[in-house]
Amino acid sequence: MVQRSKGFRTRTRHILKKPVREKGMSPITRYLREFEEGARVAVKLDPASQAGMPHPRFQGHTGTIITKQGDAYTVQIRVGQKKKTLISRPEHLKRVA
Repeated sequence: MVQRSKGFRTRTRHILKKPVREKGMSPITRYLREFEEGARVAVKLDPASQAGMPHPRFQGHTGTIITKQGDAYTVQIRVGQKKKTLISRPEHLKRVA
C-alpha cells in the first residue's frame, strides 16, 4: 500500500476551487486592502495566492483583527470554547459588517 500524503492542501478540492468567472489571478486591490484593529473579518481563502494563507480548516470562520504583522494581520477567531490566533495576509480576509 502507498502511504497517503498529508500536506497543507490535502482534501481541499472543493474549498479552494474558484467559480469559473473568477479564475486566474485576483485583482491587485485585494492584496492592498487595509484593515484597522478591532475590525471584524471573515476568513475567505484565495487559492490564487498561497503566501500567508491560513489553514483550510479555518475557511469561513469570523474573527477580529488584533494587530498588523508585516504585510499580514493577526486575527483572533473562536473555535468552540477556545480562542485561536491566525496570521493571514489581506487577500484571504473579507470585511464583515
